[in-house]
Amino acid sequence: MINVTPKAIVKIREAFVKNGVSEGGLRLGVQGGGCSGLSYLFRLETRQREKDNVYEFEGIKVFVDPKSLLYLDGMTLDYRESLLHSGFVFENPNAKKSCGCGTSFTA
Repeated sequence: MINVTPKAIVKIREAFVKNGVSEGGLRLGVQGGGCSGLSYLFRLETRQREKDNVYEFEGIKVFVDPKSLLYLDGMTLDYRESLLHSGFVFENPNAKKSCGCGTSFTA
């Protein structure tokens, strides 16, 4: 299961509007690379793939491929704002170690 906070849902909706996306959803995934070994994948897509796990939060669809779900199961996507940084935050219980920027991890 993937969770998305209400604040993140608002920001995802804003990204859809800004990018002119009226259908589809947000793809969350994992790919090799980054300073800790694995990097988070985060992009808007117009449609889901055949084997995707699809989660829906207040009308926002989130697509996760089966392989990525192994690393993301139980994760919460949040959005935080501070004086120094604003952006999406991955709270991933499967990450044993994360880099300082929060976009890559070791499982």
